[in-house]
Amino acid sequence: MPVIEITSLEHPGVDVFGTLTEAQLRNRIDPERGIFIAESPKVIRVALDAGYQPLALLCEKKHIEGDAADIILRAGDIPVYTGSRELLASLTGYTLTRGVLCAMRRPAPRTPEEVCRNARRVAVIHGVVDTTNIGAIFRSAAALGIDAILLSPDSCDPLNRRAVRVSMGSVFLVPWTWLPRPVSSLREMGFCTASLALTDRSVPIDYPELKEIPRMAIVMGTEGDGLPAEVLSESDYVVRIPMWHGVDSLNVAAASAVVFWELRARR
Repeated sequence: MPVIEITSLEHPGVDVFGTLTEAQLRNRIDPERGIFIAESPKVIRVALDAGYQPLALLCEKKHIEGDAADIILRAGDIPVYTGSRELLASLTGYTLTRGVLCAMRRPAPRTPEEVCRNARRVAVIHGVVDTTNIGAIFRSAAALGIDAILLSPDSCDPLNRRAVRVSMGSVFLVPWTWLPRPVSSLREMGFCTASLALTDRSVPIDYPELKEIPRMAIVMGTEGDGLPAEVLSESDYVVRIPMWHGVDSLNVAAASAVVFWELRARR
């Protein structure tokens, strides 16, 4: 594997780590050539374990024989770019977490039917654009038994660099894809829909009937606007988390953890 020391931000091949935007990395025109960036050795290891293909590494010098040594051995014959901490920070626009970035090939798109096959609990993320929230929801989903995640097209990309880092690599553990169709279409796959919202028809998340549902899609939206009226009107249930002290709601990431645990499929 070639180790290439860079002394300039114009060095060929390093644009993927700093110059290209998230939209350019995603490459919507040709999704099969899309790229994403995994940050930190721990997250990169999770991606490699899950079968993701590495394309290039950007690594501080001290980590080549340190935290990144095993990753370099596993990654195969790909370029490893290195340089001073200051130069790499000026290239990427931020100080590298644990000194290592890996450019990886985006996986081939999957259909909702593929992702949800044999799933008992899925989460539907509708219109959530905050990268931190997306990453935290994925981490909770992986930890609390959610089998798959579907996202509306206007939600944040789970392979956004910050979302990947906040998830601690959980975006590689939970199958996910985009859901371009209405949430109500999940009924065709055998799911009962339970949407998280404060309405007159909301039932608490410990409502006994909910625990008996064999296949459930848990739908959540943004903190401010919440879910659209048409999503709520087509949902089988609208559920709420009971609150105290006059608090009206939780951050969507915090709420996801509470709901995932309470509505988990009983083993």
